[in-house]
Amino acid sequence: MLLSPVSAWAQEQPATPHSESQWGVGLGAGMISKPYTDVDDETIGLPILLYENRWVSIAGPGIDLKFPSKSSLSFRLRARYEPGVGYEADDSGALFGMEERKAGVWLGGAALWHIEIGDVWAEWLTDASGYSEGQRATVGLQRRFPLRRFSATPRIEAMWLDRKNVNYYYGVSAQEALASRPSYDAGSTINTRVGLRVDYRPAARHALFLDLSATRFGSEIEDSPIVDRSTSSAVFLGYVHMFRVDKPD
Repeated sequence: MLLSPVSAWAQEQPATPHSESQWGVGLGAGMISKPYTDVDDETIGLPILLYENRWVSIAGPGIDLKFPSKSSLSFRLRARYEPGVGYEADDSGALFGMEERKAGVWLGGAALWHIEIGDVWAEWLTDASGYSEGQRATVGLQRRFPLRRFSATPRIEAMWLDRKNVNYYYGVSAQEALASRPSYDAGSTINTRVGLRVDYRPAARHALFLDLSATRFGSEIEDSPIVDRSTSSAVFLGYVHMFRVDKPD
């Protein structure tokens, strides 16, 4: 979830010519509120690595392998790890006796479409780590509005989570059930998210960005006995320095 602004920023960049590459590093920090009962907001610090050429795009702990494209529509193979997901049993008294839920590595495919109204993307990912053994599909739209050294990029996303995915992170097994926490077998659901990223570029190779987002959880998550809220918010602040840009021959 905290990687959304970094990934969306990378997807926004124009296609890279055959002999051109660009890369950069930076630092980011974020805070996310989780829906679990009595769980405190989580603060996460992350190094940021960006790399882009004709074949590869790296944005944080996410990697895309690009298929050749000469149009506004392109396709990619995608691998992504997302910190800040899941919980440990000692995160709150309401989770006592629950097994740890871990963040996974997701693999799949993505499509990006640059059109007049903005940038559209869609992805289908599978939990390759084997924790949830679930799948998820996301579609989103964002548009960048530049203003001198600043830009503002609002976005909207919808994410479908299958039953295994939702049940792993929000279900309660019979072995975990208590009198105050009944067993819960969740089904698939759809989350929606809105966000706004503000960029400031004081120089050509420097960028600061602030990202704000809010997620509305689907009913299968909201009805979980270990959940006490229907929405979650996140804020992410980062700096990136682009070290080199190779010009086409």
